[in-house]
Amino acid sequence: MAGRYYDAWQVGDRVVHEIRRTVTETDNLLFSTMTHNPQPLHIDAEAARASEFGQILVNGTFTFALMVGLSVGETTLGTLIANLGYDKLVMPKPVFIGDTLRAETEIVDLKDSRSRPDAGIVTFRHELLNQRGEAVCRCLRTALLRRKPA
Repeated sequence: MAGRYYDAWQVGDRVVHEIRRTVTETDNLLFSTMTHNPQPLHIDAEAARASEFGQILVNGTFTFALMVGLSVGETTLGTLIANLGYDKLVMPKPVFIGDTLRAETEIVDLKDSRSRPDAGIVTFRHELLNQRGEAVCRCLRTALLRRKPA
């Protein structure tokens, strides 16, 4: 399903995204390396084993990026003009190698663009859940979307 135009959304709409993703050690290591994040909890198995988690903790910025990425196909693919911001980002539970994650989205606000009559502003509430149904990441994403062409 392609993304929806601004006009197609209503406050309260919910999308349970079908794509799920199991996090691998390679995902975590490459993301941490690409972003120059040397945190031992993410890349040093011995240090992570000695931590309160007892194992490698997946890089939180990977978790956040995956949550947004899993939502794109059914929210903004082909209709996005720009992401305007992210707010209230929280990570209530840790993510570990081997966790399988899925995303859900709810529309929490819609606002006509004052400067662009061909667009509107949508606020998405994204939530990422692990295989046990526990929330591991949440945020609000504000995006400028195209209106459906006349």
